[in-house]
Amino acid sequence: MENGGELENRVEVEIFGEGYILKGSEPPEYMQMLAQYVNKRMRQVVTRNPRLSTAKAAILTALNIADELMKLQKEFDQLTRAKLEEERKKQAPKKHLGNQLRA
Repeated sequence: MENGGELENRVEVEIFGEGYILKGSEPPEYMQMLAQYVNKRMRQVVTRNPRLSTAKAAILTALNIADELMKLQKEFDQLTRAKLEEERKKQAPKKHLGNQLRA
């Protein structure tokens, strides 16, 4: 199966007791890993809040994963800025700070 020149993979997964068919250009193993991660995180949310409906558990799980993503993005941005600053300093012309003679 092709979609816009990219191979479309299909994989059956189970998340929180429900079956889903995922389609995408990523390898099936990767899509399965994502589903397992979401399933694990949903189960953690429900363990802490056993009375949650599936929909509310899914929303809280999505918020928790979004929080992780935003924190990692912020950390990545800070590391990238630090690396760029380091590279800029390496490439800046060296100033000679030795004694200067004046006439």
